[in-house]
Amino acid sequence: MIVLYLSLLVAGVSLFALSFVAQYRLAALLRQRYPQHWQIIAAADHARPSAWRRWARMQQVLRSPALPALGDRAIDRWRNLWRLSPWLGWLCWLGALATRLSS
Repeated sequence: MIVLYLSLLVAGVSLFALSFVAQYRLAALLRQRYPQHWQIIAAADHARPSAWRRWARMQQVLRSPALPALGDRAIDRWRNLWRLSPWLGWLCWLGALATRLSS
């Protein structure tokens, strides 16, 4: 039972980390393959571009239908990983909590 508990905890942490890796990989693919679209995300409206604003714009782009409209399979795959991995991570953590409570 302890092995299952620890496995679920590690899987949950790994899935949460995967969501950050997927977001980084999406940004890298956009910079490489679609530099004109990346400029819209990275450019500042009125001030010097900051990492916080770039991250906030990236979050908006990830939630919008703009990325699937590009038709790039690699971007779609990383976007799906970004969307699903936190949900699966929570399921693993809830499963670990259930195994902890049941024992």
